[in-house]
Amino acid sequence: MSEEALRGHARRAGRLLVASGIAPPEAGGPATWLQDVLPALQAQGWELEVISFGDASPDGPSWPLKRIPRSIPPLRLARYAGAAWSRMRGADLVLHTTPGLPLPPGGPPRVYRIVGDQAWERSIRRGWIPPDEDIERFQLQRYGRLVELQKTLRSRELQRARRVIVPGEWLRRLVTGWGVMPTQIQVIPNALPPLAATPAQDQVVARQQLGLDDQPLLLTAARLNPWKGIDQLLSALAQVPQFRLIVAGDGPQRPALERQVEQLKLEPRVRFMGQITRPQLALYMQAADWFVLYSGYEGLSHSLLESLQVGTPVIASDRCGNPEVVTQDQNGLLVPWPDGDALVEALQRALQPGLRERLAGNAADGLERFSFERMVSQTDALLRICRD
Repeated sequence: MSEEALRGHARRAGRLLVASGIAPPEAGGPATWLQDVLPALQAQGWELEVISFGDASPDGPSWPLKRIPRSIPPLRLARYAGAAWSRMRGADLVLHTTPGLPLPPGGPPRVYRIVGDQAWERSIRRGWIPPDEDIERFQLQRYGRLVELQKTLRSRELQRARRVIVPGEWLRRLVTGWGVMPTQIQVIPNALPPLAATPAQDQVVARQQLGLDDQPLLLTAARLNPWKGIDQLLSALAQVPQFRLIVAGDGPQRPALERQVEQLKLEPRVRFMGQITRPQLALYMQAADWFVLYSGYEGLSHSLLESLQVGTPVIASDRCGNPEVVTQDQNGLLVPWPDGDALVEALQRALQPGLRERLAGNAADGLERFSFERMVSQTDALLRICRD
């Protein structure tokens, strides 16, 4: 074989089938990860095919994507399984970014990337457990047969994986509790590509571009689910009248949150933006005084990283993966959860002169731990090991 052919052979990492529940341009951590990382894996020599639920979009990605419409509940699982089966036969490896998908058994080795507990989320969405059920309590508590079945299926699926990727230490401990061997789990932190955010600019300029005045401003961005804690943020905001709040994102809890805004008479101070683009979100982050993520669950939040990347300090709950990103009094404020009084105190403290500027000056400290190049290199290396 010629030297050029050998180099080409080395560049061809293999055929990778990615099985996901969501894909760009939809919002959510797994979709963001696909958008950022798959082009980089292509550059490493991986031949990609992706299957996801979702409707056709004119803003298609640069990699082959088969979307299975969600509008046909009785048929969508069968259609997903059929699309997966035909593609698995030519794949060297399957990467799941969402567990519990209807892939046929057997076939190539499986690698999973886990950013949460699908059994817990599904149980909340379907009303099998209270919407405010704590994710850590969920791991220990016994529930009805439907919930326990979800937990069993989740654990058995991951126990059969060749490897499980998690973005942080808290998730590593969570997945270990599901009976997955520690040697099967690898921590590869989330990261942002260098150009994920617009170049840092003056906060005043950002506000001028968005038509915002100079009043103290909070920003939160999330899929509007119960565990994101936005209802608690609104309750705290009612007691700190100096702040206004912009809510970016959409989701099933939005009608209830809008009713809460009316009940608390916060309409002049709260604006729901719905889903916005990533560059728009970066601009709002630059305009905000603080980015707030008071959630009861986060694996390792892309939003926190994006806010710190543009130099805006954060106020976050002290739950789950948040302390892996936020250091108290260095780049943000960590607030006990759930504790409405503590959140009010944190918002009041955020108004102290000079605090925002001091923490903003430290925003970039420690972000080298979330190197995009390192994340891609570690992911590529792990996939190659599992392929072989």
